[in-house]
Amino acid sequence: MTKIERLDAVLQGREPDRPPVSLWCHFGVQHMSGADYAKIALDYFHRYDFDFLKLMNDQYYPMPPGLEEIRTEKELGALTRLDPFRTDWKEQLRAVKIIAKELKKKAYFVDTVFDPWQTLARSICGESLPVLAKKTPRQIQRALNIVTDNLISYCMASLQSGANGIFLSVSAGKDQVDRRTFLDYIKPSVMKILMAVRSRAPMNVAHIHGKKIYASDVVDFPVPVLSWEDRIPGNPSLEEMKSRFPGVVMGGIDHNQVINRTRAFAKENAREGLRRGGKSRFILAGGCSIPSWAEPAALSAMVEAARAAGQTA
Repeated sequence: MTKIERLDAVLQGREPDRPPVSLWCHFGVQHMSGADYAKIALDYFHRYDFDFLKLMNDQYYPMPPGLEEIRTEKELGALTRLDPFRTDWKEQLRAVKIIAKELKKKAYFVDTVFDPWQTLARSICGESLPVLAKKTPRQIQRALNIVTDNLISYCMASLQSGANGIFLSVSAGKDQVDRRTFLDYIKPSVMKILMAVRSRAPMNVAHIHGKKIYASDVVDFPVPVLSWEDRIPGNPSLEEMKSRFPGVVMGGIDHNQVINRTRAFAKENAREGLRRGGKSRFILAGGCSIPSWAEPAALSAMVEAARAAGQTA
């Protein structure tokens, strides 16, 4: 099977020749041009011969002009609608176009987006977000609505530029937010984004970030693929989520065990993931991003384990 045929088989519920495999990491290239980032991402993809590319997105949401932080009700009012091409996101979109041209009819790639709550928490509101949510819930909801609409605009631009899906990172773990916050603020905006992109691409992914995830509250996400840190104690296993989620599960590799381990350990890590994931409705990948300083030979060993699974089938 080709890379695309393998992914299509999995996405359609058919058994592929072997499970697709990919890994990703933060390269820390947010200061670079889109063209430079595209080269790095493509070099990484080809070096390990992954079945698809998960394109990281380390560009930050634009801070409103004249502000360095948002920590008051008045400052929340400075958030407005944006044109993605008039922000730093334009460099990510430039990378998307270059990668789409390179991988056309060869492999799928998905572009990363952080949910609106995470987007505010990463830099715009930062440490003030939980306080603002308690003191000014209506204003936070308004801000989330604006950010949600801007993220949808970005998603549409990315898909129109050639991405084969959106990889939406969602804060939905007990260590990240309490369940009430997730249900009141995060899930509604996530559902709006996922519904907007639902019919626009074949490989949209919801990545459930955190420990002790709210599994029962995410299995209705309208995506073909669900990703989470399945090897973390307290999170559901691949087998458990397969019985609850109708689509494809992605995971199996303990990304926390990639460094300071031998290549043999890395290969067995992947083999164990393959055993847990099964032969269908499964993509072998890290539960989250792997350290950027991981040994190349260890990553190659995990990819080799996936290929071997096809040879012994």
